[in-house]
Amino acid sequence: MSAATAPAARATAQEPIRVMVVDDAVVVRGLVSRWIEEEPGFKVVASLRTGREAVDQLLRTDPDVVILDIEMPELDGLSALPLLLEKKRDLMVIMASTLTRRNAEVSLKALSLGATDYIPKPETNREVTTSTTFRRELIEKVRLLGGRRRRLAPRPASFASGGPARGSLAQAEPRPVPPVGHPSTFKLRPFSGAPPKVLLIGSSTGGPQALTALAARIGEISARVPILITQHMPPTFTTILAEHLARASGRPAHEPADGEPIVPGTIYVAPGGRHMLVKKGANGPAIALDDGPLVNFCRPAVDPLFKSAAQVWGGGILAVILTGMGSDGTRGAQEIVAAGGNVIAQDEATSVVWGMPGAAAQAGVCSAVLPLDQIAPKIVRVFSGDRS
Repeated sequence: MSAATAPAARATAQEPIRVMVVDDAVVVRGLVSRWIEEEPGFKVVASLRTGREAVDQLLRTDPDVVILDIEMPELDGLSALPLLLEKKRDLMVIMASTLTRRNAEVSLKALSLGATDYIPKPETNREVTTSTTFRRELIEKVRLLGGRRRRLAPRPASFASGGPARGSLAQAEPRPVPPVGHPSTFKLRPFSGAPPKVLLIGSSTGGPQALTALAARIGEISARVPILITQHMPPTFTTILAEHLARASGRPAHEPADGEPIVPGTIYVAPGGRHMLVKKGANGPAIALDDGPLVNFCRPAVDPLFKSAAQVWGGGILAVILTGMGSDGTRGAQEIVAAGGNVIAQDEATSVVWGMPGAAAQAGVCSAVLPLDQIAPKIVRVFSGDRS
């Protein structure tokens, strides 16, 4: 699979995306640097061992994207992150960590502090060298995030140091830039009159920040209906994400068990490594977990959730597609709309990557395409009977 996408390719046509690799493991550092140098449109501007070196060399090397390991001597990734963003507020930082609970917690903490994304590393150097999935995901993230930075923040002649560090995307004010997917390029559907019974949400890159912001603002809705979420994430990370969403929403949130009944007032997060679907149980809708093949290169994927939910709830669905790479969710959204339900997508200006929501918008299945801070109020209005 080619990691390139047309918008990102255009963004890198004139000048390569500049990448800094920071990892104390010499094997990993060298391998990742070589992968990046082998890709057209990329340039490694620094390959460093510690967070301290990254902070000291940031302005001189001037990267677009930093791949930042978590566990390093002298200055670890979480400690280096705010110092890097203080010097360069529009920097794209990808946190890299192995799949331990501690590293998952640190990675999600880093997202809340301004990191753009994360990538799970294989546990051993041997696995790093043989994992085609890790390489593909890393290159894809660098390409898309580096391309996004070029589109949103053209390179100035020099960078001003100082000032507050950038917060998470969910908390930041969107930049007033012209979106590629202007509303004139896609059509919105009118909201159907079917009263929603469930809220479904799909997300990927940038999703944890967006989900946390959304969960904190939907208020009474989270107490009245079930909320089912598929976020592209590996095991352990989804466990921590559910805990974060429980705190943000004040509602129970967890990874469900296979066959668990779906009840109002609960948030269900698809467990990493398994698709979450909906089935008709003896006493109403229930969770079905599936270990089947990857869908859209993902497991969990959004399409299986959306498609199965449409078969159970029909038109009683409000689905939201948030920031993320690829087009996962669009086919399922088409089935939701065909069943009489409604779909809302996040707009490009507030998305880290406008892949998933953009695909849904271009497919003509959305009744609204909104900035992140307007999605929660719209959800509340739709569940309150406002279909305008």
